[in-house]
Amino acid sequence: MSRQSCRVVLTGGPGGGKTTAADLYRREIGDEVVIVPEAATLLYVGGFPRTGKKGVRRATQRAIYHVQKNLEEAHAEAYRSRVLLCDRGTIDGAAYWPGDPMLFFKHLETTLERELARYDAVIFFETAAVGGISIEGGNPARIESLPDAVMLDRRLRELWSRHPHYVLVPHQKSFIHKVNKGLEELAKVVAHYRQKRMP
Repeated sequence: MSRQSCRVVLTGGPGGGKTTAADLYRREIGDEVVIVPEAATLLYVGGFPRTGKKGVRRATQRAIYHVQKNLEEAHAEAYRSRVLLCDRGTIDGAAYWPGDPMLFFKHLETTLERELARYDAVIFFETAAVGGISIEGGNPARIESLPDAVMLDRRLRELWSRHPHYVLVPHQKSFIHKVNKGLEELAKVVAHYRQKRMP
């Protein structure tokens, strides 16, 4: 695994604003960062089924894990000097796994600790669903209800909060204020990475 590129995960429950924040930050800072797209959206839009059957969910999350991992590796090789903003990470599948999230890592022959070590920092965008606000947006693959989004947010936070460089961007009534908070945290992480790379 190449560690020449800094990897920052943007994650959280559905409708948290992570994708919006990543796009705004990339537009603002330019070529210094590159976005690693969300594997789940790529696969769902490409035809993977979204049903409640446990076998389908397991097969889908295994596929998402491998696509996410290889997307990150490809971007790390292609953009060695840039900060990689990962729209979700390999751990997210554990929150969507039916039953015990730890079984996800067993099925993928990895561990939570190993997956956490793939990333330099985690910025967690809490879902707007915790405030009872609609999470509908432009993502055609999103099907979660508000209670589903809150539950996924909680499961995701339990996993990602174990990272030593974990930052929570809590829900706010103002989406603009929340995204701005996320952008501030992103800027801090990138500034820290810049300092580490200075001779």
